[in-house]
Amino acid sequence: MQRRNLFKAGLAGLAGLGNLSLLQEALALGVMAPGFSNLAPELAPLQGFSGREMFDARDLRIEGRLPAGLSGVYYRNGPGLMARGQERYKHWFDGDGLVQAWTFAGGAVHHKARFVQTKKFRSEAAAGRFLLPAFGTSFANQESRSPVRSSDDVNVANTSVMLNEGRLYALWEGGSAYELDPISLATKGPRVWTPDLAGVPFSAHPKVEADGTVWNFGSQSGQMVIYQLSAQGQLLNSRVFKMPAESAMVHDFAVSQRFLVFLLAPLALDMEAVRAGSSMLESMRWKAQDATTVLVIDKSDLDRRWVLQMPAAMVFHFGNAWDDGSQIHLDYVEAQPFPVINAALNDIMTGTRPKQKVSSPRFLRISLGASSASGAGVNGGRIEMRSRDESVEFPVVDPRVVAQRYRHVYHLNAIDTGERWGYNGLMHLDIESGRRERFSFGNDVVLEEHVLVPKPNSSREGEGWLLGLGYDIKAKRSFASVFDAQALSAGLLARVWLPYWVSYGFHGKFYAA
Repeated sequence: MQRRNLFKAGLAGLAGLGNLSLLQEALALGVMAPGFSNLAPELAPLQGFSGREMFDARDLRIEGRLPAGLSGVYYRNGPGLMARGQERYKHWFDGDGLVQAWTFAGGAVHHKARFVQTKKFRSEAAAGRFLLPAFGTSFANQESRSPVRSSDDVNVANTSVMLNEGRLYALWEGGSAYELDPISLATKGPRVWTPDLAGVPFSAHPKVEADGTVWNFGSQSGQMVIYQLSAQGQLLNSRVFKMPAESAMVHDFAVSQRFLVFLLAPLALDMEAVRAGSSMLESMRWKAQDATTVLVIDKSDLDRRWVLQMPAAMVFHFGNAWDDGSQIHLDYVEAQPFPVINAALNDIMTGTRPKQKVSSPRFLRISLGASSASGAGVNGGRIEMRSRDESVEFPVVDPRVVAQRYRHVYHLNAIDTGERWGYNGLMHLDIESGRRERFSFGNDVVLEEHVLVPKPNSSREGEGWLLGLGYDIKAKRSFASVFDAQALSAGLLARVWLPYWVSYGFHGKFYAA
């Protein structure tokens, strides 16, 4: 007890620190939450928070020197609440969304984080327990809790963010976008783009072209919806159609000058298992003998589609795409088959270090044949693939080249991590020359996705900074790191330290002031 009091006294001296949770204190003292192992210290932030936290920290400590032109807000989203009462989610994808805002202004940095107050979050906070099933977690006595009437009943708004015409959205692939106040991060509520699409999924990976045009999709029950929004947030076009192949989970897509491209993995949903009480993720069946379906859609005519096939592949994230009218060039990261990656994502929720499996870069060239008005059946065409073997994830490109010809892709990279979980480095890949440049923090740091922030008044692809988050395992603190994207191996320009840790997130975006 004396040690705890001394620790709390030390926390009182941290300038600008907001509401610190008991989990923060416990982790700093080396104590893990119930049901969570302490054998893999890099997994500690996956304990999550109670949901009552409101993090605020001003004038953060800066190691190194921030670039003078780095001014704006880096918004980030990810699962932040993992347990209520004595129950804990089984899967990383399930945690309720915690949105962070890192504000860079005048050489100073401020941090704010708030939970997205979804309908689900508010009802469960009031009850003090889980009432609804999650994507990867089911409850044996669900009938005595709360019924699920729509996908938004279980919307956790935990995957990514989008700022459009001054309106900030927390995104999740299975339901509506949730609007937040971009300054306070207070939740305003679900966004309805048009009444006939109310409650239809608006996925977590919208693609924003240089002119501000937004493309996105949603998928549910064998149906897909395509959205085209203006830079001002108006719905310009949409289409709902039957998917050409069963794929129970479609997370991301690629956009070129003329086309939208989806890789529909052979992942079937076992409805008997769902009815028997299994979660959605537990009920997905990987069909390794089947093909991955390649769906290509003409941006100028959403009814004009091509359907091709390639060997079974599980894909979560794309880098970018470009085309010359008849051929499409794109890159993505191929993950392990779904059962393997799903088991690992369950393991880490107990603090158990999974066996490391490699996800690695892929490059496709798609030659299109005749299109089909309905998208049904397999069209003519050819697919060529190139592979690399680095262990990577979360590919990003310069936002100025989205849907345009590009040369540079940036990944998280696991560099000599051994049995340890997570990524500890960054990789810059020149896809034309094949040259790579890397930086490693060593094995005391877990890195999260880094985004490319263009330098003001620059025009050349890659002229910018890589900005993202990390967790220092020994210090038990989270930080933001800044690199020159054109001199990655030279090391950090600056590191901005939080006086606490934050849970691991998924995706973020930087918006210049």
